[in-house]
Amino acid sequence: MKKNLVIVESPAKARTLARILGNTYELKASMGHVRDLPKSQLGVAIENGFEPQYVIPREKNKIVRELKTAAKEAATVYLATDPDREGEAISWHLAEITKSRTIKFRRVVFHEITEDAIQQAFKHPRDIDMDLVNAQQARRVLDRLVGYKISPLLWRKVRRGLSAGRVQSVALRIIVDREREIEGFVSVEYWSIEAELSKKSAESQQSFRSQLIGHLNGNKVKLQNAADANALKEKLEKAAYNILKVKARTANRQPPPPFITSTLQQEAWRKLRFTAEQTMAIAQQLYEGLPLGDEGSVGLITYMRTDSTHVARQALVEAREYIGEKYGKEYLPAHTRTFAITVKGAQEAHEAIRPTRIKREPAQVKQYLNTSQFRLYELIWKRMVASQMAAAVYDNTTVDIEAKCTEPRANYLFRTTASINRFQGFILVYTEGKDTEDEEKESTLPPLEEGEKLDLLGLFPEQHFTQPPPRYTEATLIKTLEQYGIGRPSTYAPIVSTLRDREYVVKVNGSLKPSDLGMVVDGLMREYFPDIVDIQFTARMENELDEIAEQKRKWVSAVQEFYAPFQINLDKATTQMERVKLPDEIVEETCPKCGKQLVVKTGRFGKFLACGGYPECKFTKSFQIKTGVKCPKCGTGDLLQRMSKKKRVFYGCSNYPNCDFAINLKPLPEPCPKCGSLMTMYKEKWTKCTKCTYRGKLTPG
Repeated sequence: MKKNLVIVESPAKARTLARILGNTYELKASMGHVRDLPKSQLGVAIENGFEPQYVIPREKNKIVRELKTAAKEAATVYLATDPDREGEAISWHLAEITKSRTIKFRRVVFHEITEDAIQQAFKHPRDIDMDLVNAQQARRVLDRLVGYKISPLLWRKVRRGLSAGRVQSVALRIIVDREREIEGFVSVEYWSIEAELSKKSAESQQSFRSQLIGHLNGNKVKLQNAADANALKEKLEKAAYNILKVKARTANRQPPPPFITSTLQQEAWRKLRFTAEQTMAIAQQLYEGLPLGDEGSVGLITYMRTDSTHVARQALVEAREYIGEKYGKEYLPAHTRTFAITVKGAQEAHEAIRPTRIKREPAQVKQYLNTSQFRLYELIWKRMVASQMAAAVYDNTTVDIEAKCTEPRANYLFRTTASINRFQGFILVYTEGKDTEDEEKESTLPPLEEGEKLDLLGLFPEQHFTQPPPRYTEATLIKTLEQYGIGRPSTYAPIVSTLRDREYVVKVNGSLKPSDLGMVVDGLMREYFPDIVDIQFTARMENELDEIAEQKRKWVSAVQEFYAPFQINLDKATTQMERVKLPDEIVEETCPKCGKQLVVKTGRFGKFLACGGYPECKFTKSFQIKTGVKCPKCGTGDLLQRMSKKKRVFYGCSNYPNCDFAINLKPLPEPCPKCGSLMTMYKEKWTKCTKCTYRGKLTPG
């Protein structure tokens, strides 16, 4: 009896499905796409309706042969790739390369790898959705046209190895615009004044601070320097203070919705310092399934590429049952929570990212997961549970205080606020992170009544300077792209990683700063390809891709409308763009042959060091960055910054392969004050020892 063949993208997903489906199904993994546009040429027949010229990559030939053989021997071929446009396209390519008159193909779609979801999917298979496929084809063709037409131009005019991307270029523009704001920002001095006050009654000695708001008549007070602040301080020292108004109210703080792709990437950066790329790689593992002892391979979360906050009814019921049993009925809201979709251009009617089983607590699976998998699963689990819990309740008090001066009509308004958490609600489980370092603090006030007189204990003027807008972090950049409607759940991580890999941006204290190269490339793109870097234009293109998926637009016509003006700009840039000479980066090392300074060059295989006296001296060597720290293992080698094959920075011994010491965290020259071992940077502002439990604040400088 013939078995049914199920094709998925990865071996991990295949193992999880095999456990659920049983021995009447054969599982095969395609290892991602089996067809793509060729790497060595454009691969788009522009004159023939932009027809993509797909090829099977050489490394996929063996897999394709195995899939063809398995498909011929199967009763039915089920295409069980991911439930989005990319997954739909992979299914279509699989059907195209294995199709014959005798093979029956069916598409199955599921958003979580659980027994119920898989059984339902296989009970209701469908045909391949060519509208979704065409939307993906249109994106692929557009990106190929931009990348393969502009990138060679940048190679010739700037330097080898550069690239331009349709969405990547807009993201770079956003980062550069912020940097220009920062560079052009003029800091302005201003002062504030706080009053330390207390009740006149002897039984309460509790004092509190109050902030100067302005004149009592509503006019603002401008304190531009120390002289202004001190002059006003002298007046206020003679003033009489009394309470004008006490306003107390109860405020409910509602929980955030369960994660979508962008919010997961943002929160994973804020709380775990995972890059968007790391987050998606780990989330993929959790989705596809991990072995949980006797339970076998289990999918722990729902599909992680989504912009929907919808949650399946059964999952909501399970969450409410769990909350009631675990925390008590007072932590359950009266009704199930639903959340409105707020993402511009939201698509793909998926679920939010949630655990496949709420009752599978993080502590229960911790022993089976590595540290990163556990931390991300815990984050997703807590967010989902909290989203269905009762609101946190706060008692907020606002007190307006009059400072009555001796001069006529010279009264001032001070204000103080206090907030006390009366009921924890969802914050018992989870509190959303912030992009700034401001901490929420509870504050209390003594009992105060309107008309009550107060004693002034002191006045505290403080100097401030207006601050420029902050640089984007990965989290805030993704949030901005989402707000503009640029990119989609599957593209956020590649956008950021490409900017970093091309060295268009560098990380400074966790923030994204455009490099000199990034500024040059952005300037050229603005001058010669204004549409490509226009935010509104790119957002409209995203909407058009959505319209293709919704049968509202033909993909070829959408590409044609884009390409005609693009070709005009390309012709202009080809003839008018001048070569840009970037200065070489000079390193401290000197050439051993002639003594001149070495400089950093970029070739087809990446960076290398060359003599600054070229062409007279042709000395070169591999590119290494010294940390100034000796290897703790062999004691003689230097720790050097290196790059892995996956373009991840690590630090290894210069005596390799004789010494194999390597570490991912940046080593520091100062030894651990507790045990004397190697210290490393940790979360940008902290240090930690590689041997003992010591943690410390990073010393500036």
